[in-house]
Amino acid sequence: MSKLTFNILTVDDNESIHEDYRKVLVDEETDLQLVKAAEFLFGEDSDGLDPEQIKDRMSSPIYKLDSALQGAAGLAKVEESLKNDVPYACAFIDVRMPPGWDGVETARRIWEVDPDLPIVLCTAYSDHSWEEISQELDRTDQLLILKKPFDPIELRQIVASQTARWGLNRQIIENTLLLEQRVKERTREMLETRDLVFFTLARLAESRDPETGEHLERIEGYTGLLVNWLAENGPYQDQIDDVYRAQLCRSSILHDIGKVGVPDGILLKPGPLTPDEFEIMKQHTIIGAEALEDSALKSKSCKFLSMAAEIARYHHERFDGSGYPHGIKGFEIPLSARIVAVADVFDALTSERVYKIAMEPENARKLIVGESGKHFDPEIVKAFEACWESFKACAEAPEKSQRIPMVAQLIQQALVTSTVATV
Repeated sequence: MSKLTFNILTVDDNESIHEDYRKVLVDEETDLQLVKAAEFLFGEDSDGLDPEQIKDRMSSPIYKLDSALQGAAGLAKVEESLKNDVPYACAFIDVRMPPGWDGVETARRIWEVDPDLPIVLCTAYSDHSWEEISQELDRTDQLLILKKPFDPIELRQIVASQTARWGLNRQIIENTLLLEQRVKERTREMLETRDLVFFTLARLAESRDPETGEHLERIEGYTGLLVNWLAENGPYQDQIDDVYRAQLCRSSILHDIGKVGVPDGILLKPGPLTPDEFEIMKQHTIIGAEALEDSALKSKSCKFLSMAAEIARYHHERFDGSGYPHGIKGFEIPLSARIVAVADVFDALTSERVYKIAMEPENARKLIVGESGKHFDPEIVKAFEACWESFKACAEAPEKSQRIPMVAQLIQQALVTSTVATV
């Protein structure tokens, strides 16, 4: 079994002190003396063992020492060790090191770059009381005092305890980072699966209308354009954060999920609907909302389902109160539904259906602008006009191969890639 290896830094203006550290912590003769001491206590025999065999019999880790004669040089070594990802596990710093920094100042500066490094201040004098040191250093939980001349056994004990503590803390940090990474990966997998199911569900409803094509992708992209602009402009900025943006974009594709409950004879009718048929068609808002609301009540984490439900219920309401299913008006209509209404109508106008041909984008723009304050919230119409070039580019792409990359880009711009924002 390979032994643990720890890097130790000694900072002292007396070169002979560094040699003392080396003799106690590194030299094979010292190891042999410690083995002999163990044998005296436990009755074992080590006669005839070579240095490598002695090391194999030692249970203590291997220590590699670096030395510096002044505090500034010690700080430079710590910085270099971090840069090379070979950090020190413990540092022994002399208190008196004229003409440079004293040990307290050196410790303070080292902790600025490596706050997790255990430090042992070494002194033959009462230069500083513990109270004074505590006032100057705020990391006394990482600090010990060692009196000179030090006892070899005491020094070995201090090194063993401090490096073991450092190693344990480092392992905890590494395990925590690994766990966090695994949680992120697992969360990402779950979110991808959720989004796939979410999109498949929406596709199921849309599949009954073969001419809707990439309607879902476009609605998500158009919605993203509007909400991103509104997040930075206009009176709704305080209502739109990153979480809201992501939830709205993902929820928008379920706006017509209730159409699964509309008979094909009405949903796919090539001509105008009769008044009775239109009343049945209106019910898709209620059907979709109630299904999503029921799902939202069963989930504490999927907050987007509540937003999807309000979009499904209210995206056909009109700002002047003439919409359906409830005839509410103005700010009684949730902001999410007011935003999706503009995206949905623009796409419906510029897309071909069994009962109509596609409208030119410019004509659709004029119609939407003309409905400001009547069908649509004027502030969202402003956002639509501000984003017009992007809307137009997507709507005018004649081929599916051209339109899909545009839509994908709109969606990528719209969605916020954070774990918090996706729940």
